[in-house]
Amino acid sequence: MYYKVGTIVNTHGIRGELKVVVSTDFPDQRFKKGSELAVFKKDTDTKPQQTVTIASARSHKGFMLITLAGYADINEVLPLKGTTLKVSDEQLSDSDLDDGQYYYHQIIGLDVVTEDGEQLGKIKEIMAPGANDVWVVTRADKDDLLLPVIDQVVKHVELDKHQVVVELMEGLE
Repeated sequence: MYYKVGTIVNTHGIRGELKVVVSTDFPDQRFKKGSELAVFKKDTDTKPQQTVTIASARSHKGFMLITLAGYADINEVLPLKGTTLKVSDEQLSDSDLDDGQYYYHQIIGLDVVTEDGEQLGKIKEIMAPGANDVWVVTRADKDDLLLPVIDQVVKHVELDKHQVVVELMEGLE
């Protein structure tokens, strides 16, 4: 199984640099020199098109700019534009996580319940707009609920029960 860490959205300059929208909590680790990433034509593909090795990476205006080993100019990297970068599950390690931290794929799909046991919905997406993540909860017959991932709201993540226990602060619903 593979997990998405970024999407190549464009080239940058003429020396083979690529602009990546990051979708991982560990960009420094995933895009460090020597890291191997699988390239997928479509996000829904099950087999990678190829494997690439990071030659360099730097943060730039909300994006990650990367170069790949063996790709020296814009003409060589143009076919990679629009592809998805993923890591295999063998590359994931729970030792990377501190207590109370989770990979996105562990959170998406969990049931959301209040401390009183009221079923709210399922987490369908994670947004990372700033200081804290926001979990998007899909609900039956209601608009999506946006839950800030802060201690006052998220009380327990119970992976074994496939649920998150939350306290809805005033104004969230």
